[in-house]
Amino acid sequence: MTVLKLIFTLFVCTFVSNIFVFSAFATEVTRTEQEQKNLDKALYCMEILENRNDLKPAKRIEILKADCIVENYIQHSPHVPDGREALLAIFAKRYKKFPQLSMSVKRAASEGDLVWLHLHVKRTPDSLGSAVMHVFRMENGKFAEHWGVSQRVPETSKNNNTMF
Repeated sequence: MTVLKLIFTLFVCTFVSNIFVFSAFATEVTRTEQEQKNLDKALYCMEILENRNDLKPAKRIEILKADCIVENYIQHSPHVPDGREALLAIFAKRYKKFPQLSMSVKRAASEGDLVWLHLHVKRTPDSLGSAVMHVFRMENGKFAEHWGVSQRVPETSKNNNTMF
C-alpha cells in the first residue's frame, strides 16, 4: 500500500509541476523576425505621428508619407476617409491645433501582419487624455490598414482600476 501511495504522490507531483512549467512556456512571447520588425516599425511611426513635437509639422508629414503609410491606406474609422493623403491632411491640421500633442505606449503586440498598440494620447499636457487602441495591418513595413477605438479618460471611475 505504501508503494502505491508513493507512486501516486510522485505522479501527482510530476503532473502538477508540468502544469506550471508548460504554463510558463505558454505565456512566453515569441515573435517571428517579421513580426518584430512590424512591431518596431509601428512603434517608430506612432512616435513620429503622435510624439515628435520637436519636428516641424511638415517634416513629420514628410516622414510619415515616405516611411510609414502606404498610398492606398485603408481606414475603418467612419470619420476618416481612405488613403494616405486624407490621413496626413487630418494630422497636419491636428498638429497646428494641438502643438503639444503627446502619447505613451502602454502595451504593444504583433501577430502575422497585424500590430496592436494600446496608447494614452493627450492633446495638451494637463488633459486627462484618451485611452486609444489601434490595430494596423502592415505591408512592406508600412501602415496599410487601420482599425481603432478611443475612450476619454474620465475624472472619476466607479472602480479602482486604471484604463492603462
